[in-house]
Amino acid sequence: MSSTDQRWFHRRGALTQGDWESVVDASTPDWQHTGIRIADLAEGDTVALDERGVERIVVPLAGEFRVTHRHHPGEWETRLHGRASVFAGPTDVLYLPTGTTAEITGTGRVAVAEAPTAEARPWQYIPAEATPVELRGAGASSRQVHNFGTPQALDAARLIVCEVITPAENWSSYPPHKHDEHVPGHESRLEEIYYFEAAPVADAAAPGDAAFGMFSTYSSPAGEIDINAMVRSGDIALVPFGYHGPAVAAPGYDLYYLNVMAGPDPEREWLISDDPAHAWVRDTWNGQKMDPRLPLGHDTEGQH
Repeated sequence: MSSTDQRWFHRRGALTQGDWESVVDASTPDWQHTGIRIADLAEGDTVALDERGVERIVVPLAGEFRVTHRHHPGEWETRLHGRASVFAGPTDVLYLPTGTTAEITGTGRVAVAEAPTAEARPWQYIPAEATPVELRGAGASSRQVHNFGTPQALDAARLIVCEVITPAENWSSYPPHKHDEHVPGHESRLEEIYYFEAAPVADAAAPGDAAFGMFSTYSSPAGEIDINAMVRSGDIALVPFGYHGPAVAAPGYDLYYLNVMAGPDPEREWLISDDPAHAWVRDTWNGQKMDPRLPLGHDTEGQH
């Protein structure tokens, strides 16, 4: 890997801080607008959220949790029922406004998406059944998106969060696109974090740690970046600028990623520009059917 790759792509465990397996926050070099925390909790374990100057979304990846959270005007305890894995369909999530301190207890794996802000919004519990599920693309570009933290679904100050499931052999984050210029009505400036998980397709005999996908990011006029990586569960890619995509699920393995976005523009919106060299690919989806394996995790007995 080049030095640029090492700056923006991190293997599982490379960003460990205290009780957290991975942390991206204001201490991360050249990173300003977004953050993420990942933790594995055994029975009786607790992780604390002490920084008050950020808004957050708590996302169960696998397992269930209780969150004790304190913010104006009091203290609450919210149960997150969670799910068996990220491939088991949407989960319930909890939005915590800036000014909050909290503790998370439970058994399983949890993510916390973050964005610095001074603007307070009401806290919100979003049940799994209220999560907008979008089937995007067509054919081999079919993927499933859970839009629980997008502007249309959540009243947040800065955060834009969603998760994407790409079935084995399919492509997502495609065509490659960018959001690193402020062009009102056309493109917004957003830092983006990709947190990845991969797993063998249902009933496969392969060990889970063999599962992988591929991810690419390359330069735009806003800056030079070069990520071409085999991604496995727990890996994190940071996209400060540049064209990003595709994210490709290898044959035999489904791919998941959690996207965390925020930026300096006054509007909270996700507006992208496709790489002009590849934008034409969208037209090829006309007339193609959605992958029949989707949606994953919805009345699909035996699916992970």
